[in-house]
Amino acid sequence: MARSKLSVELLLALLVVLAAGPAMRLVEAASAHLHFYMHDVTGGPSPTAVQVVSGPRGNFGNTMVIDDKLTEGTSESSTTVGRAQGYYMVASVANLELLVNMNVVLTSGPYAGSSLTVVGRDDVSVPVRELSVVGGTGQFRMARGYVLWKTVTPAILDLEILVNPS
Repeated sequence: MARSKLSVELLLALLVVLAAGPAMRLVEAASAHLHFYMHDVTGGPSPTAVQVVSGPRGNFGNTMVIDDKLTEGTSESSTTVGRAQGYYMVASVANLELLVNMNVVLTSGPYAGSSLTVVGRDDVSVPVRELSVVGGTGQFRMARGYVLWKTVTPAILDLEILVNPS
């Protein structure tokens, strides 16, 4: 009797794994390609990036906290799709190389209510930089991917995000 019960339990567990298998593969195969512009306003009456730490010598250690608008186009009046919230700091003694840590919080479109966590090195002297997507929430829970990050103007960054939602 105990052997029969064990066999039935193993068979049921195997069926559950087999039934979930294709669905899990479908989710893993899905990917998202997002593209927007980040407006990093450091001056004027309504800055979205403010310096909270001044480094001890030169720019090294300077830290900015951000709550930057993300839009569909380069114009500030373009449709807002979310916010980039976090910080960046100058992490090089000799060059303008930043450590970026931010959440891309989506407020409209098919991913509204979801977010992506972006961490990486931003060597401002390079035309295209690659930062890591290390997680997310909502439809991007446990996501992995990368961001291609380009400077359009000193106040506007072009973010192309390629991510595999979990």
